[in-house]
Amino acid sequence: HVQLQASGGGLVQPGGSLSLSCVYSGDIYKFNVVAWYRQTPGKQRELVATVDDGGLINYADSVKGRFTISRDHAKNTVYLQMNSLKSWDTAVYYCYAETYTTYEDYLGRRKMDYWGKGTLVTVSS
Repeated sequence: HVQLQASGGGLVQPGGSLSLSCVYSGDIYKFNVVAWYRQTPGKQRELVATVDDGGLINYADSVKGRFTISRDHAKNTVYLQMNSLKSWDTAVYYCYAETYTTYEDYLGRRKMDYWGKGTLVTVSS
């Protein structure tokens, strides 16, 4: 089992910055992908940014140039640096991980997916 603990949300003014962190722990042989999603009431959860095990990064068009996803293997942490925040960035942000539990799972491409509890980001003046 894998646990993801997200933190760093809060209230920030438009144009400001926040940095989210997601600490992961548990039975992980290898990551396939780690990602940040966000969700607002009444809407589907949307992908914000991903980084795969090879370091390939993708962003939603709405955050390109403003948000940066990164990983620190030594600290078992994934970060989301959010700059130039807009009111529409207000959402609950979730950390997501797709992993292989064992080497045999990796060979068999048997992935497990995990979600952390969300952290609320509010962008308002």
